Amino acid sequence: MASVWIDAIGLVLLGIFFVVPFIFIVLTAAKTRQEAALFQFTWPSQFQLFQNIQDVAVFGNYRMFRAMWNSSVLTVTSITLIVLLASMVAYVMQRRQDRAASIAGTVILAGLIIPPAVVPTIFLLQWLHIYKTLFGLILIEVAFALPFATITLRTFMTTIPREIDEAAIIDGASPTRVFVSIILPLLRPAIITLIVVSSVAIYNDFANPLYFLPGEENVTVQLTLFSFISQFTSQWNLLFANVVLITLPPLILYIFFQRQIVAGMTAGAVKG
Repeated sequence: MASVWIDAIGLVLLGIFFVVPFIFIVLTAAKTRQEAALFQFTWPSQFQLFQNIQDVAVFGNYRMFRAMWNSSVLTVTSITLIVLLASMVAYVMQRRQDRAASIAGTVILAGLIIPPAVVPTIFLLQWLHIYKTLFGLILIEVAFALPFATITLRTFMTTIPREIDEAAIIDGASPTRVFVSIILPLLRPAIITLIVVSSVAIYNDFANPLYFLPGEENVTVQLTLFSFISQFTSQWNLLFANVVLITLPPLILYIFFQRQIVAGMTAGAVKG
């Protein structure tokens, strides 16, 4: 009986902290400009959610579509590089038990702990002539996410017996073939978890595009929030409609892959 009450209290708290704010966002996005400025948790007198979303989509010569394209390219390319690089590094680090692997693990852990420096990074991008470019921001996102991705995949890889590698090598498979044909398919739950978690983080990233990708043509979805708020006047209904519009892709992604996320998060804790 006590467990039932605990579950009920947990669901209530979940609704208060997650569902209620989302409902408030949707209701505010459906109001007129005057009603939205009151910030009241009430039903709109004139429900115009779809009209507000349409206004957001066409604002600034369809700026939202350009932002979604930039964010999509940024997210997909970054995630592809993160998965490939992190899986290869994690495989080598987990299978090797020498001093080089220990040093690499320390460096990766330091990259996870030490905060990034914005100004030196900008100077480096300018020296490489990739500042204010999507390619430069992709490298930044990959560098920031690589330590977490490597540690996650390395932890999950401890559940894969080393005997599988040895058996494949005895059968004549090269190390590259072992990694591509055997290890990568077995890493599927962890890779799906990494894809979902990292893609949401990169898609929702606000600071890095603001620092490393300035410019009207380089706008990402999070930077479009600046379009409807200013020092003297703000269109809160369009701002919240913008939030609803850019929240839908990661929300749909999480709904479809929630089981794989849980499996990937818990599988690495079985061993090692």
